[in-house]
Amino acid sequence: MRGHNQSLPERPPENFVLLGVSDRPWLELPLFVVLLVSYVLAMLGNISIILVSQLDPRLSSPMYVFLRHLSFLDLCYTTTTVPQMLVNMGTACKTISFGGCSVQYTVFHWLGCTECVVLAAMALDRYVAICRPLRYTLIMHCALCRRLVALAWLSGLGNSLVQVALTVQLPYCGQRVLNNFFCEVPAMIKLSCADTAANDATLAVLVAFFVLVPLAFILLSYGLIARSVLRIRAPSGRHKALGTCSSHLAVVSLFYLPAIYMYLQPPSRYSQEQGKFVALFYAIITPMLKPFIYTLRNKDVKGALQRLLARTCGLCGRGCPRCGPRQPRRARVRTRESMATQ
Repeated sequence: MRGHNQSLPERPPENFVLLGVSDRPWLELPLFVVLLVSYVLAMLGNISIILVSQLDPRLSSPMYVFLRHLSFLDLCYTTTTVPQMLVNMGTACKTISFGGCSVQYTVFHWLGCTECVVLAAMALDRYVAICRPLRYTLIMHCALCRRLVALAWLSGLGNSLVQVALTVQLPYCGQRVLNNFFCEVPAMIKLSCADTAANDATLAVLVAFFVLVPLAFILLSYGLIARSVLRIRAPSGRHKALGTCSSHLAVVSLFYLPAIYMYLQPPSRYSQEQGKFVALFYAIITPMLKPFIYTLRNKDVKGALQRLLARTCGLCGRGCPRCGPRQPRRARVRTRESMATQ
């Protein structure tokens, strides 16, 4: 019976314990407030970008199609990790089930790899718009945009499925404590008691491919854009060309710098405490900042938001500072009739 019991496969643990962002209890309340406010702002900002780009016909260019998908990715990013963090901070039992943990790191890696490809597609769109403006509508047509978006989602899903297939089979030998605030593939690999050389190699190769290849493409695109911008003699034209790229460059920096720190530095230099705060930055702070970056640096998005607010104020009958107080219905009818008779 003893030999028979030893030959049975090990069952995965029912749940994991998440240590959270910090081991200092007095930090939990301030972190809870910051995370809750950041989550609400991220949700409102990204939903606003999606609604504006969907409802305003002036924002139908490929750039805003990609921006809509980017905002949807950020919505899913924050929803994948932050609600579980808030629940754990508000309760004494800081656990997550094995199934919930598997779903969390599956979706998280899927979204991360998809965003890498979407950012590269946005760089291609900016390159064609600035360096090939006369052929922009011929090159960046709707079919190409759909293919690029489909490539981003399917490639990210393929990478995530490979990681899940290798990670979900790992034995944990009773170890259930994750020194993190959410489930992630590197943390799960470190927790395993088996030989994880194949998992480490696969993770390194796939992450390097999805991080470095799109990043190299983005840098090449902006190198060609910079060369074209330097040829523009008029300062106003040069400023306009740079203005269309500044918001995208800021988002690329916010996304890639933490990702490179988390996944591509040598393990000997990796600090778990610093890694948790970096992961917190790109899991919640970056999705919160992106809508503000695109809104403040993009005149088209600001104009679309103002038109949407004006339309909303007109429908509710309260008026707004931009369009003035809303007139009564009879006054509007008399105004239309007087204009028709003139």
